[in-house]
Amino acid sequence: MADMDDDALRTIGDLSRLTGIPVKTIRFWSDAGVVPPTDRTPAGYRLYDRAALARLDLVRTLRDLGVDLATIHRVLARETTVAEVAAAHAEALDVQIRTLRLRRAVLRAVARRGSDPEELELMHKLAKLTDQERRRLISDFIDEAFEGLDVGPEFVAKMRGAMPELPEDPKPEQVDAWVELAELVQDESFRASVRRAAAYQAKERAEGARTGSEADSRLVALVQERAGTALAEGTEPDSAAARPVLDELAAAFAEVFGRSDGAEFRGWLLERFETGNDPRMERYWQLIALINGWPSVPTFGPVFEWLIGALRSNSA
Repeated sequence: MADMDDDALRTIGDLSRLTGIPVKTIRFWSDAGVVPPTDRTPAGYRLYDRAALARLDLVRTLRDLGVDLATIHRVLARETTVAEVAAAHAEALDVQIRTLRLRRAVLRAVARRGSDPEELELMHKLAKLTDQERRRLISDFIDEAFEGLDVGPEFVAKMRGAMPELPEDPKPEQVDAWVELAELVQDESFRASVRRAAAYQAKERAEGARTGSEADSRLVALVQERAGTALAEGTEPDSAAARPVLDELAAAFAEVFGRSDGAEFRGWLLERFETGNDPRMERYWQLIALINGWPSVPTFGPVFEWLIGALRSNSA
């Protein structure tokens, strides 16, 4: 606080010289009632004592922190405390900072992608959704896809437990991923595809065709190894060289499902894969992982596409 004798009364000009605050600002704050004059001269000029100077210093500090005059008036009238005001404004600043960080990430993503005006508008609209709005968008997709279908509580719980959570300071690629995910779950063809797969899964459950997660994992690993190797070696799924690989995989699936390998089983297996093997569902999980900063989701689409091609061409 600037020096001022305890019993001295000073004019607005004196206060301005002591504090460096413009006379116009002090007069405005005085008129607003947050720094009222202590007294007036016979000519009506305002005079201020040491307490008024302390009040002026507090008002300046609060204004520098972005506190509005109405709130400052409440603080000075002891209707609220500085601590309460500080907490409220700190929370407000947190929101502003998160908003600015998100805008920065959107702009960086736009700059990297070379977005046109329409895409920029879409990205901004989707990126500024609140956490609750993002959750609602995904929840609506899940509700539509699985409503009324018994696909297993564990599966639906897994879907609902994996909500996109953009960090406070997202990277451009996370913003990109969120925009892509939002567009994906609103795509009617994707929603219909997921609904078909869910209905097929519910039908299988009703018929008792169920496997455990451990058995499913072993089968996926086997397909990745055998079909992946064939794919890497350039073996065409409709070639004679693909037949031994298909035979091994079909036998493994037949064993897990408790069925005999043969034309009927392979036809059923082909229908199962064609119904459930939409690569966009794998992309869905990859985008969720990218947004949330989780470990990347491995890609199985190409190996299952190879297996589907082999089943179409080489079924027994």
